[in-house]
Amino acid sequence: MTSPVWHPFTQHGLAEEIPLVTHAEGAAIYTDDGRRFVDAISSWWVTTHGHCHPRIMAAIRAQTEKLDQLIFAGWTHEPAESLARDLITIAPEPLAHVFFSDSGSTSVEVALKMALGYWLNRGEPRHRIVVMAHSYHGDTIGAMSVGERGVYNRAYQPLLFDVDTLPFPAAGAEQTTLDALERLCRTEAPAALIVEPLILGAGGMQIYSAQTLAEMRRICTRHGVLFIADEVMTGWGRTGTLFACEAAGIVPDIMCLSKGLTGGAVPLAVTLATPAIFDAHRSTDRAAMFFHSSSYTANPIACAAANANLAIWRDEPVLDRVADLARRQADRLAALDHPAIVNRRQIGTIAAMEMIAGDSGYLSTIGPALGAFFRARGLLLRPMGNCIYIMPPYGIDDSDLDAIYAAIAAAAMEFGS
Repeated sequence: MTSPVWHPFTQHGLAEEIPLVTHAEGAAIYTDDGRRFVDAISSWWVTTHGHCHPRIMAAIRAQTEKLDQLIFAGWTHEPAESLARDLITIAPEPLAHVFFSDSGSTSVEVALKMALGYWLNRGEPRHRIVVMAHSYHGDTIGAMSVGERGVYNRAYQPLLFDVDTLPFPAAGAEQTTLDALERLCRTEAPAALIVEPLILGAGGMQIYSAQTLAEMRRICTRHGVLFIADEVMTGWGRTGTLFACEAAGIVPDIMCLSKGLTGGAVPLAVTLATPAIFDAHRSTDRAAMFFHSSSYTANPIACAAANANLAIWRDEPVLDRVADLARRQADRLAALDHPAIVNRRQIGTIAAMEMIAGDSGYLSTIGPALGAFFRARGLLLRPMGNCIYIMPPYGIDDSDLDAIYAAIAAAAMEFGS
C-alpha cells in the first residue's frame, strides 16, 4: 500500500526507497526488515550523545507522569524555569533572557522579530537585515528570507523580504566580506546581521575563520548593529567548543539554539537575548510586548529532555568526547586520498568534501545515487548534491567510523570521474 506520508526534502516522483525505522540505539538505527544503519549525520545534525540516551529517556518518562503541556503565556512550570536558569549559567554574559520555541527555524524567526521590535520600541525603526551568501537559516518565511535565494525557496519568492547580502568570506577573500559589511553599516545602519558562526550548514558545509567572525562582530558593535548568531547546527559541541562563537571570543546580542538542545531526542528551541533586547520590549504599554508564541512553547516534556541533556554536559566529559571524535575524524579524512575527492575539510566533529562526478551543486544527479549507494552499505549518509559530509553522534565507535570512510572511498571508485 502506498504511504500517505509526504516527506520533507523528498521528490516522491523518483520512487526512492524510504526505509521504515523501528528503533535506535547509540550511533545506529534499525529498520523493520532487520537492517542496521550507522547514523553518520546524527539524523539531520540533532543527535549528540547517541540515540535513546538512558538519562534523557528517563527524564522524558518521568515528566510524562507529571505535566504534559501548559499554556506558557502568563503561566510557567519548573522544567522551563530550571532550563532557563541553567542555560544562562552556561551561556556567555550578557545573554540573560531565554525565549522558548520549537524548532531552529522558529528560533530564527524569534530572533529577527526581537531585533526589529528592539529598534521600533527605541523609536529607531530600522528594518534592514544583513546576511551571508549561501547561508541557510530554516524554512519559515523569515528564515527563508535571510537564507540563500535559489531552488530552496524559488516558489515562495513573492513572500520573502529583501536583505543585504555579504559575500562568503572564503580563505583569502575575507577582507572583501569585511569591507562590504563596513560599507553597509556606514551607508545606513542595518537592524541586524545574522550569521551561521564558523560553518555554513545546508549551504555546503563551507568553513570560515574565527578571526573573520570576530571582526564581523567588532564592525557591528562599532556601528550599533545587532549581531545574531544562528547556532542551531553549530551549538552543543559540533565545532569543537560548546558554542561556535567561543572560538572567536565573541558574544552575540541574540543566539539561536535547537537541535542538540535536547540531545536530539525531541523538538525544542530557544532564542537567548541580552538585557538590552529584553528591556526594549518591557513596558507598561501592552502594545510594546513581544508578540510571538506557539501552542507548544516550552513544552514541559521537551524541557525535561533538555534539562537531562544539560546534566550530561555538567556531569560527563562531553567535550573530551568531542575532541576525541574530531581527532578520529581527522585521521580518517587525511587517509581518504582519491582524485575524485576534493576540498577535504573539517571543523570539530564535522568533516566534509566534494566528489567530482559530473555535475555539482545541491541538485547534482550524483546526490541520490550516492545516497542509495551508502544506504546499501548500511549507512545513513545524505549528501547535499556532490557534497558529502559526516557529522555522527559523539559516541560513535571506531568500527562504525571506519565503515563510513570505507564506503566513501568505495563511492569515489564507483562514481568518481
